This record gives sequence, structure tokens and C-alpha cells, in this order.
Amino acid sequence: MRLVKRPWLADSRRLEREAGSLRRDYHGAVSHRRDAGNPHPHPSESAQGYLLALRWMSSAGQPTMTAPLARRLGVSTQAASEMVGRLAHDGLVQVAGDRSLALTSTGLAAADTIFRRHALLEWLLTRVLGLGWAESDEEAARLQGAISPRVEAGIARLVGDPPTCPHGNPIDAASARRRPAGIALSDAEPGSQVTIYRITEEAEEDAELLVYLEQQGLVPGTPARIVDVSAARDSVTVDGPRGRSTMGLRPAALIRVLAGEADPALFHRVPEGVDALERLVSR
Repeated sequence: MRLVKRPWLADSRRLEREAGSLRRDYHGAVSHRRDAGNPHPHPSESAQGYLLALRWMSSAGQPTMTAPLARRLGVSTQAASEMVGRLAHDGLVQVAGDRSLALTSTGLAAADTIFRRHALLEWLLTRVLGLGWAESDEEAARLQGAISPRVEAGIARLVGDPPTCPHGNPIDAASARRRPAGIALSDAEPGSQVTIYRITEEAEEDAELLVYLEQQGLVPGTPARIVDVSAARDSVTVDGPRGRSTMGLRPAALIRVLAGEADPALFHRVPEGVDALERLVSR
């Protein structure tokens, strides 16, 4: 088949990129607005991404400097510096003398709220609307800044007030303190029986990995057997509910497991009526 050049398509994509840039600038500008009765600024969608990234980097023990933050978010260091400046101005981020970054108590509270809403939306999208993991993560990111506390509470009641997101990550600090840490799948012993415990926040950013794990049934609460862990082949092989799966050591390091058969109470299940609703919607 002969490919036909379409110069208008390149122009259209360029205009879409420019429009997107303008929208981001606009959202950044309005990130300083203050809601009635709320003394703190309401973060824009872009700012929410920065707060969540800093929250994760801090909890993972990674250096919280502007350059690593920019790399994680896929933006230039200059763009990250400008956003950090706005967040610092709003009292959400503190910049130390060595230029390291830290969320203030207000910033941490905002990041925790954003993550909680994101997790609740993922439960709603996966268990009621029947979306896949990767799709629900993307849609939740779009919606998390738009729901009110009243809607947030309603979703929490509907999906059974989960202590984790669908991938098994604690929904808040209190849940994190009550839950075991688990070990990396890449550190499990060949021949051992394990239970898939959680798919870390870093792994959640890899849409292809999410799709693969969901297709293979390697979701939190699922028993599996470690067939092989090979540094030479850079691979981990697992027998799961849908057969044998193989992945690289790096993605395997982003998956946490528990030895043997884990306590079922660690894994949230939505109320039975919600499951029935999902079946009705997916018809």
C-alpha cells in the first residue's frame, strides 16, 4: 500500500500541541484560585501531578530535587522549576537551602486527598463501569480534581470504603501503617508460593505493564508460584491463574508479594450489589 502524505495532518497535530500548551498555561494560572471557605489554593490538574510525584518520591526514599522530579513527570527542568515556584508560593512545597523539595503539611494533605480521590475513582471505573486498569488510571487522573467532598464520600460508600486502590496501594497514611510491606517479586525464591500483594505506584505509570498483569490475572490477592528468577536472562517466570507469565526483573521489582497464602482480609472486595451492577453495565 502506498502511503499518502497529508501535510494538513502535521499542521493539525501541531495546533493540538499548541492548544494543549495554552490550556496547561491557563490551568497553571488558575491554580492560585481559592475556593469559598477554603484558605488554601485549589491545585490545577498539572499541579496535582507534581504533588503526587513528590508524595511518592518522598515515601520511596528517592531524592526530591527538581531535576529528578522533572524526569519523573517527563517535563523540562525549567518547567518543573516554574511549577515548584508556584507551589512554594501557595505554601504547598518547601524548598530547602540545598534545593531539595518537601511537601508542607498543607501540601501533603492535598496530595493525600488527590490520591484518595484517584483511588476511589479507579474502584468506581473498574468495578462499576468495567474499565481496565490502564483506562481507569487515565480517566481517574482527569476526574480527580473535579469531584467534591460530598461526591467523594458517596463513591467511598458505594465501593465499600476501600483501604487501598485496586492495585493494592494504601489509600492513605493510616492504611499504610496497618499493612505489611511485602517483598519485591524479583526477590522471591524460585519454587516458592506467593500471593500478589500490590502493584506499586511506579508500576502504575506503565500502562503496558498494567494491561499485561490484568490479562494474566496477576492482581492483588491472587496466589502464584515462582518458577524461575534469572539475572542472566533478566527475567522472572511465574505460574498464575491464567498460565505461565514472564517479565523482566525491573517490572518484577515494582510488584510486591507476600509469602505463602496471604490473609484474604488484606484485599478489598466491593459490596456484592456493586459487582452485580458491573455485570449489568457490561452487558
